[in-house]
Amino acid sequence: MTAHPTLEKTSWAATPERGSLPMLRIMTWCSLKFGRKATRCALYPITAYFLLFSPGSRRASRAYLERALGRKVRWRDLYRHFFSFASTIHDRIYLINRRHDLFDFEIHGEHLLKKDNGLFLIGAHLGSFEAISAVGKKNAGLRVAMLMHEANAHKINAVLSAINPQSDQEIIGLGNLDAMLKVEAKLDKGYAVGMLADRTPGNEACRPVKILNETAHLPTGPFRMAALLKRPVVFMTGLYLGGNRYAIHFDHLADFSVAMPGGRDQAIQDAVSRYAGLLDQYCRKAPYNWFNFFDFWQPENE
Repeated sequence: MTAHPTLEKTSWAATPERGSLPMLRIMTWCSLKFGRKATRCALYPITAYFLLFSPGSRRASRAYLERALGRKVRWRDLYRHFFSFASTIHDRIYLINRRHDLFDFEIHGEHLLKKDNGLFLIGAHLGSFEAISAVGKKNAGLRVAMLMHEANAHKINAVLSAINPQSDQEIIGLGNLDAMLKVEAKLDKGYAVGMLADRTPGNEACRPVKILNETAHLPTGPFRMAALLKRPVVFMTGLYLGGNRYAIHFDHLADFSVAMPGGRDQAIQDAVSRYAGLLDQYCRKAPYNWFNFFDFWQPENE
């Protein structure tokens, strides 16, 4: 299988995120104090501000939406894209604080989560992971540990602490020597180990695939780990449908716990291709849920 390095480090990993933890704590307090309906009104001017003053994100949104919608993109499309993102961030406050009663979830493929020996949940920056985690805890008794790069792990831990100091989300940082051992221990206890596989901070083997009719480069690392640990892999996404509605989808992606007739490399290649196909499918189904606000379809780094 041919692997390619990626250029994504220059486009998203090296870009500082906006916002601050003190502001997040203020937003959290207001949201929990005054309720979702009242504080949701603030999303409209916030969305307009970021749409107007984030030209790079706006260009990326337009380039993506033209592919997903297959037509000329209007300002209202861009606004809807940014607003969907803002909505999922706002809803994260309630989901992490276990206010599941505020939302209407429809769940598809939940039976795929019933694995006694652990599984991998692989998703993307598509929709809301918090919605998936909340549904898993509420309806399937699913215990989830997230695996992410060390720098992101520190950021997410800080965010979770700001939103809910009692948050029980478990995060394993990649880059530590014992990361694989921690992952295997969680799997052996029946956990689902979650990863988002549509980005890499750079210097990681990638595979060229077609998404929305254009070539993108996806990291193979998450699938290699699942193959090494011989576990099933389920695709996950929590699509925001507007208002308080989410559609949670789980789809079979690969099962590395069984014999791989074509060999491990071929099985990994097939899994990455299947993952790309599911990304394509859900981007077309719910186009305003794609939250990669950078040049995703950039050329490979030779």
